[in-house]
Amino acid sequence: MAVTIPSADRADAHPRAGGAVQARLRDIPQRLDRPLTSYYLIFGSSALLIALGLVMVLSSSMVDSYTDTGSAYSLFQKQVVAAAIGLPLMVIASHLPLSVFRLMGYPAVLASVALLVLTVFQGEEYYGATRWLEIGGVTVQASEPAKLAFALWGANVLARKEELRQLLEWRQLLIPVLPGCGVLVILVLLGSDLGTTVVLMAIFLTLLWVVGAPGRLFLAMIALVGALVAIMIAVEPFRIARLMSFLDPEADPTGSGFQLLHGLYALGTGGVFGVGIGGSREKWGFLPHPESDFIFAILGEELGLIGTLIVVGLFGLLGYAGLRVASRADDPFVRLAAASLTAWIVVQALVNIGTVIGVLPITGIPLPLVSAGGSSLIPTMLALGILLALAKSEPDAREALAARGPSRVQRALSWLGLDNAGTPAAKATRGQATIGSRQARRNRRR
Repeated sequence: MAVTIPSADRADAHPRAGGAVQARLRDIPQRLDRPLTSYYLIFGSSALLIALGLVMVLSSSMVDSYTDTGSAYSLFQKQVVAAAIGLPLMVIASHLPLSVFRLMGYPAVLASVALLVLTVFQGEEYYGATRWLEIGGVTVQASEPAKLAFALWGANVLARKEELRQLLEWRQLLIPVLPGCGVLVILVLLGSDLGTTVVLMAIFLTLLWVVGAPGRLFLAMIALVGALVAIMIAVEPFRIARLMSFLDPEADPTGSGFQLLHGLYALGTGGVFGVGIGGSREKWGFLPHPESDFIFAILGEELGLIGTLIVVGLFGLLGYAGLRVASRADDPFVRLAAASLTAWIVVQALVNIGTVIGVLPITGIPLPLVSAGGSSLIPTMLALGILLALAKSEPDAREALAARGPSRVQRALSWLGLDNAGTPAAKATRGQATIGSRQARRNRRR
């Protein structure tokens, strides 16, 4: 028997439904204001980007891999191995205490400088750039771990000075961070790597901004960075050609504008919903480097505008979560490290995407977590593990985690004395949480 709903009731149902939606939208800020929100946002966005990156590396590299090696999966297998190495590093880093990251800065920077010096004298040249160094049969790009090393070292130096109240004049703000950045930039430029240079300068400016540099000093550093970039473009003829092709790629469609034009063709072919995974036409020998520098173009061709917006949204979520960690931190090192690591990943993503869509000159840097290349993937995953550890250092997050008890990884690391659970503060927090849970159980029994 059919049931007829009176028209008045149907009319009332729509306002009630609209009110429920509005109430849920109003609850979003409260739901985001939870102890482990930053942790889960970083973990979720990173996991999705890594998974999507593996899929896109497989799809974009199959043609070139088969042409070069006779196997369509050779480059994809290397990317899986890199992810398999980066994943445990990411998990272990997320459980380490902050003191380990502070100690990592100096040796990491020294190792990066040594690798960059070796690259200058013994590196392999590809496409006019000397960025790669062969170590034990494995080709690595030394400039990638240098970003992580500089972020941790710079954060530790400025945090220590802030703790000692030494940041009273501009010399204390710039020394030794500015000379350290200068050494890395010079070594990277000797390999003709403008993209990494821009990222290193972005990390440097982020550190100055977060530590509270005066406005005049910050603007002066921005002007200095801009002047250096202009000089770097002017002294290399191929960079001038790239700049001109960025302004008008159709002026030289078979030369300097070839890669950008075919990247735009790929994005245009994808439309709104894309041609489907594996359906790209540009990867069949038309678009250079479809698995690395221009993987975003293949992603747009196969997944369409929807896929590109999802990727941009995931990087936006990652940036929001990293800055949320920095803004809620009381420890100066946590604040500086979280901001610099976030700036590195987000700025590099923006530069890569900007080059593909034609709003920035081509720089040759990969899309973090998505582009092929273990030299980029492993340091980035390690940086995300550090960000997860920084997210868990928030006071409310520590209490929430202490109430859960130590995980298996924490128990394993505690044997080595490398876990936050072994610190006095963590033990006190865990003890308070245990007492509180016992008291709550007693009250429930009563």
